[in-house]
Amino acid sequence: MNKRDIGIGLIVATLWGLNFIAIKLGLADMPPLLLATIRFMVVCIPAIFFLPKPPVDWRWLIALGLTLNVGQFAFLFMGVKLGMPAGLSSLVHQSQVFFTLVIATLFLGEQWKWNHVVGLIIATGGMVVVGSQQGGSMTAVGFWLTLIAAASWGIGNVIMRRTTKDAPPFSMLSLVVWAGGIAILPLGLFSLYFEGATAWKLAWDSLNWITIVSIIYLAYFASLGGYGLWGRLLSCYPAAVVSPFSLLVPVIGMSSAALFLNETFSLWQIIGALLVMLGLAVNVFGGRLNKNANKKRMLVEKIKLLN
Repeated sequence: MNKRDIGIGLIVATLWGLNFIAIKLGLADMPPLLLATIRFMVVCIPAIFFLPKPPVDWRWLIALGLTLNVGQFAFLFMGVKLGMPAGLSSLVHQSQVFFTLVIATLFLGEQWKWNHVVGLIIATGGMVVVGSQQGGSMTAVGFWLTLIAAASWGIGNVIMRRTTKDAPPFSMLSLVVWAGGIAILPLGLFSLYFEGATAWKLAWDSLNWITIVSIIYLAYFASLGGYGLWGRLLSCYPAAVVSPFSLLVPVIGMSSAALFLNETFSLWQIIGALLVMLGLAVNVFGGRLNKNANKKRMLVEKIKLLN
């Protein structure tokens, strides 16, 4: 991966790390499924009228919209609304890295390496520690909904990789917009059924500038910006290379939640978070260490042959 694409990965991690602050603020006066619906309405309108449909099969486009958008954000927003702190949700949500690796191995034939296995074991241990710390600022239902959201994201990553791998060159922004358009109807129907028209009216009556700014950030920065750049990386590199960039997301998410929302974490939650991030770090950097060791070994062998 070249330096420019590494920079793109860092930008996406920053956008998504701050995304959890916007979610928490937006959910203060709006029900979760309605917020998700409006998010994708803003993403798509008016952009969908100016961007052509991406050259991918409708079945894959629909699958992408239902997993990456409907599944991920319906469960994530409900999880945060039902007691998952913004900082810890940014951490648990990044388990998508390992969901992505497992699913990509099963359906795309991508191979695991030692650092993937070790990283998964360490991160899973950390997730168990975090998940066991229920009560206080974190609820069990919030934790599990966020974990399901991460699984939906992982499935969506693999679908995006599958749809863009053999497709002719096209704007990834169009894929984000059209997949977002697919999410509007199911999210809106779910919101109407589970939250009701009364909740819609209350949300409209209590609409304020904080909610509006949150929606703008979620739509234009996290979705159009973040997923547009993320999709571009997935179209060029294997999922195992791209997904670990989310290593920085919980760092930014937890630190910004502590700074802006005054969230605090117990000692065990911090230990669990460190284990998760250590697992992600092993997943990211372990392969490079192995490559460097192999290069040194080859260099030593060449020197011996020359002597």
